[in-house]
Amino acid sequence: MVAQHAVLGKRRNRGHGAGTIKQRADGRWEAQLSLPGGKRKSVYGRTRREVQDKLTAALRDVQQGLPLPDGRTTVRQFLARWLEDSARPGIRPSTFASYETLIRVHIAPALGGVALAALTPQHVQRFLNEKLQAGVSPRRVQMMRAVLRSALNQALTWGMVPRNAAALAPSPRVVRPDVPVLTPAGAQELIAGIRGDPLEALYIAALGTGLRQGELLGLRWRDIDFDTVTITVRAQLQRVRGEWRLMEPKTARARRTLGVDPMVVEALREHRVRQFQDRLLAGSRWRDPIPDLVFRNGVGNPLDAPTVTHRFQRALERAGLPRMRFHDLRHGAASLLLSQGVHPRVVMEQLGHSQISLTMNTYAHVASELQRDAARRLGSILGGVSG
Repeated sequence: MVAQHAVLGKRRNRGHGAGTIKQRADGRWEAQLSLPGGKRKSVYGRTRREVQDKLTAALRDVQQGLPLPDGRTTVRQFLARWLEDSARPGIRPSTFASYETLIRVHIAPALGGVALAALTPQHVQRFLNEKLQAGVSPRRVQMMRAVLRSALNQALTWGMVPRNAAALAPSPRVVRPDVPVLTPAGAQELIAGIRGDPLEALYIAALGTGLRQGELLGLRWRDIDFDTVTITVRAQLQRVRGEWRLMEPKTARARRTLGVDPMVVEALREHRVRQFQDRLLAGSRWRDPIPDLVFRNGVGNPLDAPTVTHRFQRALERAGLPRMRFHDLRHGAASLLLSQGVHPRVVMEQLGHSQISLTMNTYAHVASELQRDAARRLGSILGGVSG
């Protein structure tokens, strides 16, 4: 076991890890400890007690095999190590790619040259402000801060920094955009307008289930039970380094079985027939990188988000309907459910939200209208009683 003792002034023979404390000519206190391989490490403090505490912590880290703070390690060097050693093993490949891009394009060029141990909240705040002034969206700047904060939390755990500078820098304020409300009449007009489109079943399934785009594009025919009229969400389709993959849902709530309207099931039945015809027409050109997929292009490959968005916009234009995002179909499903009096917890389960607060915050405008309707109903009841 490593001896944890310190000697002031005169040095004594000691084993690896033991430390000495002395006061320097400039008045600061210095503690030195021996490391395996003959290396030495110094820590500094304004008082003997401060440096004694740092020495004790450093000796404990040596015993546990943890890295010691190194004043020469830069933010860039640490982030590269954090990405590989800490982030990559615990997050999805698509999330890792997003983190790597934010660090390479934004964080490292601005803060990479700063010594990790010298990084201050002022450094981080100035970086965030400059990004906002350069026209980067507040949401994306918020994501940069979140990545840096996560990385510095690990640095804090590893004993490489005394505090999390990103956590002490205020996050940019992000104004949540209003979620579009789809009325029953608007939904019927939309369904009529996309009738006959090759991706009609995809649009109807999005509006009729509220599934995320990745969940819809990751559906396989085995996930659809035509007898019980249910759809089970088991995966999301993602493209990682040019390769299509079906990824497990992030949370237990995201893995769910939904009862769906017969209209959705009928649209899927017709789509399956059309897909069989596409396969016959494609012949040897048919590709099957992920077997059993429900939604594919004309030669069997999975559909990607840009393609779906482009084709959806064209379908709306042909039908003379206003532009909307594909994701707005998910919002439309939620707002229709809430406007028809479906309990928010049921809507939360349908959408796969992790918390009901997320559902209510996202669709607060719909909830407000429901509250006004409830107040009117209560007023009519009380008015009848008082009469």
